[in-house]
Amino acid sequence: MAADKWLIVGLGNPGPAYSHNRHNVGYWCVNRLARLHGISLKARRLAAFGEGSIRGTPVLLAKPRTFVNRSGQAAASLLRNFKIKRQNMLVVCDDLDLTVGSLRLKAGGGHGGQKGLRSVIGAAGGNDFPRLRIGIGRPLVDGRPSWDPEAIAAYVLSDPTPDEAKALQAAAVKGTEAVETVLREGLEAAMNRYNR
Repeated sequence: MAADKWLIVGLGNPGPAYSHNRHNVGYWCVNRLARLHGISLKARRLAAFGEGSIRGTPVLLAKPRTFVNRSGQAAASLLRNFKIKRQNMLVVCDDLDLTVGSLRLKAGGGHGGQKGLRSVIGAAGGNDFPRLRIGIGRPLVDGRPSWDPEAIAAYVLSDPTPDEAKALQAAAVKGTEAVETVLREGLEAAMNRYNR
């Protein structure tokens, strides 16, 4: 068992049509980690992934290619194939209930309505893995936050405004640092530093 290896999974949808969508901030973080640490991601059937190390910790970086709602298929398959403990999987995803660009690291818990996270919890057989949620805010309908499934689908699958894009790019940079901190100093230290 490679006890100290980590799986970092960034949620998003594959393909150029989605690459700038709000739903893809998880991908942005993994892309940035891959660039910074010289890890090349190869596209396979279920995920694009690559092995390397970050600050001396062996990692597997992955972007599921199954579309967000079925991210669990890819995550569970990678956990199995690389014999990584579920507790050593860190999932990075967008979150409607956090303000645009804010970060929230948690040790475990529910999916909070995030369908990709729900899929990962189901397929991995438990929710005891850390996750980093990046706020994208809720869509506004008539000036008020909306919970309407159609409004939400259109919102997460569209590109942010220029101002939001700036905030989300900055959050991806911070998110990358948060992941590095988890690997180097542990989850507690990273939570204290990045949960504001």
